[in-house]
Amino acid sequence: MSDISGKILVVDDDRFIRMALGEALRSWNYEVIEADSVESAKRIFAEEEPPIALLDIDLPDGSGIDILNSIKESNPNTIAVMITGNVDVENSIAALRGGAHDFIGKPVRLEELRITLRNAVETRELRREVKQVRQERSRSFSFSEIIGESDAIKRALELARRVAVSDVASILLNGETGTGKDLFARAIHFASDRSEAPYLAINCAALPATLIESELFGYEKGAFTDAKQRKEGLFEQAHGGTIFLDEIGEMELPLQAKLLRVLEEGNFRRVGGLKDISLNARIVAASNRDLKKESEEGNFRLDLYFRLSVIQVDIPPLRDRGDDILLLAKHYIDRVNVKRRGKPLTGLSPDVAAIFRNYRWSGNVRELRNVIERSSILEDGEVVTATHLPADMLAISADSGYGTSAVILPPNGISLETVEFELARQAIERTGGNLTRAAKLLDISRDQLRYKLRKAGIENITEE
Repeated sequence: MSDISGKILVVDDDRFIRMALGEALRSWNYEVIEADSVESAKRIFAEEEPPIALLDIDLPDGSGIDILNSIKESNPNTIAVMITGNVDVENSIAALRGGAHDFIGKPVRLEELRITLRNAVETRELRREVKQVRQERSRSFSFSEIIGESDAIKRALELARRVAVSDVASILLNGETGTGKDLFARAIHFASDRSEAPYLAINCAALPATLIESELFGYEKGAFTDAKQRKEGLFEQAHGGTIFLDEIGEMELPLQAKLLRVLEEGNFRRVGGLKDISLNARIVAASNRDLKKESEEGNFRLDLYFRLSVIQVDIPPLRDRGDDILLLAKHYIDRVNVKRRGKPLTGLSPDVAAIFRNYRWSGNVRELRNVIERSSILEDGEVVTATHLPADMLAISADSGYGTSAVILPPNGISLETVEFELARQAIERTGGNLTRAAKLLDISRDQLRYKLRKAGIENITEE
């Protein structure tokens, strides 16, 4: 990397040293500003705000460390290099604590100074790039990126925002598959004071218990056959940050007990280790199951459930979010338009909007995204039509609120009995299992509804 020009403040009470340094620095394309005391240095820095400062430690009216502290308080990003003829331990510690980049001894060797300044500028640029990347990541995973205007999603977001800035050590996210639990977890991390530290995630359903344990806790060399060297686990790597335990309901009971001990005691050991290591990470766990119910049935530790659910954020399914479905569809249409060949999609046809609004979306937001991506590939026109929707979506379309009420025949056809059963199922679900009200929605008698359900193979029907 070539030398980078810019303003540089040179502070030394020796006029000849300032002249020699100034001549060299100007030849390297720096604009040199000079000061001969603590007082003049502080005043000039306040006026000029140079990005780099060379500070002599021993000055007539004080120490260069006083200037350093003043500079860093005013602008922490300023690069400060200390110049001294007597590098003692006390001054070294004070300067490093104050944020000095490096020391140069007197007499100053110009090539050493040139390399030091080049390294300092590179360090500053790297820090700036890292900061920019972190800011971009923070924006990408902020709460503002979670789309929705429904009361249900607003309640979940409000609770998540409050939890993010709190000091609570464990959070439980509950929601069906595809509702965006991972987005909530990342948003909580980047909205917290842990955002500068790592965010690490593990899917508890994707790995066997033995691998999850070593991934979480790490292991010592020789702990098992393939442990050729020590490995840090997620609990260690995420120091100061957040660990996302996705699908924690799939974690086996023995490992649940170990996790509970870690959360209660605040420390852990690597597999095969003898030394306790302090835990300094927030745990965000997520499940698509009702963990309390699972606990009552013996499938999940009740004490771990209570430890994790100090704060529980319930993320609503897409079918309960009203017109958020259409907002999200527009969002994903905009995304696929970026890489779509031909004319961009402009939106949904009225009948598709009706289907989307009333479909169950068992796969939630993830399913909606996949449907839009599928349509963007198969559609020849400018709007998403029913032609290329999955067959199960085309089976039923209830009153959409768009002036369209229809049962749409899929391209490959569908059994009439399947349509009847699907309507009956939706009516029962909408009325909370009340057969009388469900039958009224279908404009048939209660006995006729029971007959259709039995015909579909559903026996032992009990009305809630």
